[in-house]
Amino acid sequence: MSNDPALIEAARQGDEAALRLLLQDSQPNLRRIAEAQCASHADAEDAVQETLLTVYRRIGALRTITSYTAWLFSIVRHECQRLMRVMQGHVELPSADHPVFAYYTTPGLHLDLAAAIQSLPDKYREAIVLRDFEECSIAEMANDLRLSREAVKSRIHRGRILIREYLKD
Repeated sequence: MSNDPALIEAARQGDEAALRLLLQDSQPNLRRIAEAQCASHADAEDAVQETLLTVYRRIGALRTITSYTAWLFSIVRHECQRLMRVMQGHVELPSADHPVFAYYTTPGLHLDLAAAIQSLPDKYREAIVLRDFEECSIAEMANDLRLSREAVKSRIHRGRILIREYLKD
């Protein structure tokens, strides 16, 4: 992989030709990392493409040129993790003895709550589980999900509203 500081800086400053060259040069190493991290060859290819798209969109946000390689590998690893969650079909809910459920003393309410969470659309369920069960920070979630902090907060808020609506019925 090219760690040519001039090429990275040119791409960072908006030079399309430099960015294309940088992305092309990065593909083999991204593919190698994705093949090791993802569950299937197809997922690895998807992870590489999503990573390249993310780099294309966000190269201007790269703070230091020397962190390019670490930043790139971090993106592809996160993308492989995201694809793994999608492949599993849903976000795994914690067991009924999870501390979050300890606040509910009404018999069977934890089952209703689990059903409410399971009924959420994937994007809201993922946000609720990451925030309320895995106790991820908004910044961590934004990084993992490749969303803005505002979008993460919105998903959490909307997910909680949908859970309340489900439990009212």
